[in-house]
Amino acid sequence: MTAQHIRLGQAMGAEDTSVRLQAAMAVGSRADPVFLDALVERCAVEPDFFVRDMLSWALTRLPPDATLPRLREELGSGCGQARGQALHTLSKVGDKGTWGWITRDLLRDDDDEVARTAWRTAVVLVPEGEERALADELVRQLGRGDRDVRLSLSRALVDLGEQSRPPLERAARHPEPAVAAHARATESLRRDPEAGFDAAVEEARRTVVLGPRRGTAEA
Repeated sequence: MTAQHIRLGQAMGAEDTSVRLQAAMAVGSRADPVFLDALVERCAVEPDFFVRDMLSWALTRLPPDATLPRLREELGSGCGQARGQALHTLSKVGDKGTWGWITRDLLRDDDDEVARTAWRTAVVLVPEGEERALADELVRQLGRGDRDVRLSLSRALVDLGEQSRPPLERAARHPEPAVAAHARATESLRRDPEAGFDAAVEEARRTVVLGPRRGTAEA
């Protein structure tokens, strides 16, 4: 490792966010595998979203045969940010051969941010013919978390298209009102992606509590 390598590695941990961003950009431009471990380790602790995204970009510039096994290790990390950033980077690499690494445990991760990233990554990597199974798994998370978490799940299910319709229809009859309302709101978005999420949620809650409006068929 040269002195320049050492300086760039140190700059990725600098106090100034702009310095860290520039360092990550420089490392990515070099595409030198010597930085692999430093990039992965920095992903786990970097506090700034834009710097993290640049770190992921830098990782995508490295040879996949070196990067992917290292990312797979991070998926089992005890650090939520490490797991989440590894998932995010996998979605950027886009190698569908890594689909099997998106385990049920990651899709149900206790850390909301990790779970949200796992949902998005799974939709990107899911191979043809596995969409229904993924939708069946994702609907198990309906009703989870705050608005942002629920919106992320709805978007993932919407991106699965027609394959998400049957499990959403079943979930719309769930005895737990929060689950049923979330399912109905998601189905509304699936049918009309331009519809607002908050309006769909309110309408779904009203329907769950009061029943469908007279003259309309229940979803």
